[in-house]
Amino acid sequence: MVRENKYSCFRMISEVMANGTKEKWDPALTRLLTSLQQASNLPSTEEELGFLSDLLQSKELHALFIVHHKVISNGASDKFFPMLSTSMDVMADVLEELVNRPYMSDDCKELFYLLQKPHVQGLLCAHDSVAQKDYYPHLPEIPPQDVDEDEETIKIVQLVKSNEPLGATIKTDEATGKIVIARVMHGGAADRSGLIHVGDEVVEVNNMNVEGKTPNDVLKILQNSEGTITFKLVPADGKASSRESKVRVRAHFNYEAATDPYIPCKEAGLDFSKGDVLHIVSQDDAYWWQARREGDRNMRAGLIPSRALQERRIIYERTQLKDGEDRLCSVSALPVLTCSQFPKSPRCASKPKTKKIMYDTAENDDFDREQIATYEEVAKLYPRPGIYRPIVLIGAPGVGRNELKRRLIDTDPDKYKTPTPYTSRAMKPGEVDGKEYFFVTREQMEEDIEATKFIEFGEYKGNLYGTSAESVKAIVNAGKVCILNPHYQALKMLRTPQLKPYIIYIKPPSLEVLKDTRNANHARSTFDVNNSRGFTDEEFNDIIKSSARIEFLYDHFFDETIVNADLAVAFSQLLTAANRVETEPLWVPASWVQ
Repeated sequence: MVRENKYSCFRMISEVMANGTKEKWDPALTRLLTSLQQASNLPSTEEELGFLSDLLQSKELHALFIVHHKVISNGASDKFFPMLSTSMDVMADVLEELVNRPYMSDDCKELFYLLQKPHVQGLLCAHDSVAQKDYYPHLPEIPPQDVDEDEETIKIVQLVKSNEPLGATIKTDEATGKIVIARVMHGGAADRSGLIHVGDEVVEVNNMNVEGKTPNDVLKILQNSEGTITFKLVPADGKASSRESKVRVRAHFNYEAATDPYIPCKEAGLDFSKGDVLHIVSQDDAYWWQARREGDRNMRAGLIPSRALQERRIIYERTQLKDGEDRLCSVSALPVLTCSQFPKSPRCASKPKTKKIMYDTAENDDFDREQIATYEEVAKLYPRPGIYRPIVLIGAPGVGRNELKRRLIDTDPDKYKTPTPYTSRAMKPGEVDGKEYFFVTREQMEEDIEATKFIEFGEYKGNLYGTSAESVKAIVNAGKVCILNPHYQALKMLRTPQLKPYIIYIKPPSLEVLKDTRNANHARSTFDVNNSRGFTDEEFNDIIKSSARIEFLYDHFFDETIVNADLAVAFSQLLTAANRVETEPLWVPASWVQ
């Protein structure tokens, strides 16, 4: 009798909704009532069904559904999208900047007090929550219920199939042989439903039992399904939902999921290019992280290889190549060879003629040991008035760094400065201490070298030369832009949170273009101390080989690359880069802003 009353109640609700007594009822509410009507073993009372009936017919619930659909439809539209999702962080940076100003104008004071008002901060916080789509309800865990020992809890989940992937991957459990949810992609349809969790056992898909089937069999069922997809799942024992992390990394390699034979699901992969900034939303899997490209409007995360997995791949590839050492110094093999397979510059490459080249006197394999660059954690660094980042020009001798530096300094000698080097040689007639060089004793220089006070140093004709770190800091503290073009090994001393340099790699064009452009402009050889002749073919080859070595070892340190094929074009790009560093927030290693 009770069961008949339950069905009568369900029929009455369905008829009311079907006859249009309530206008524009949401289809999801109708399907929910239909599903409840079809269930024959609900352990509920007349009172509970009456409460459910009133709830499903309430105007408040109907209004909530309308709001929900509006938010979802606007979030999927290209017309409305947030410019950024971290306005609270920007506000904190602005407040810090204002506090540190020695003098605040009336406008600055008004902004300072305005940003501290609770209503403004509440508005920015709400903006960030909506931009990050953090407005979905967080439902409390369902309390445990008494069930028969032989009875298994089953949940039925319905998702509407669209052009968007479901956002979940499956696998065969090695212990039980059953199909289970392997991962749920952040921001995907399965994640937004809040009903599918890692470890859930898949029992049926669209009323088709999956026992004994493989994950590929289940995927075929999903691919052939249209409209609503219904899952019957056995919930996992623990549903530890992982919060979305805020880690950003810069990728140092290209990745294409379609060509990766080991990715669990190619459709779930995220392609990216070297230099892209990625938002890592989950690192729960040791081998496959979930990420989005920074600034991407698509909130669904994709799979990328983890740092550990990518490092193992690179090591394996280089080990395989090292086994066939016939191609030791092949330029075409440079991108995949270990550093021990390269000619050591400047000693093993053909020796420069008479031009001084600064380099660490302790140069050896350990100093130049190649790093396996995969990802680097980054954060935004905002420019500060009066505090300028040093601009560092890195490149092979003869590529044109000196000329680019000279032209940049000539644009504004009061703004752009280069540090005066130190030397242990005797002062020549007409020289002034502190102008061309700072002249010190060899003993003093050796002590300072031992104390790591020089960012680079070297020896030429029995005399020591070097650039001190303090001279660079002095230029920065004076509110000037420090311009450096050191030996590439100096990067390990320069790239620190204290200096925060912007590193520009000056790259030569192809060998043919390099020869044609330099010869056409009657360029003088920088390997000749008197600059009295043009470059030789051997020197052109040295520039290309040395550049390839620098790029292989230090490419992951470069913020920008400028190809110096045409000097005027290269200088224009350098000037644009210098202006950008002063005016735009840029990605830097995360440790620099902590």
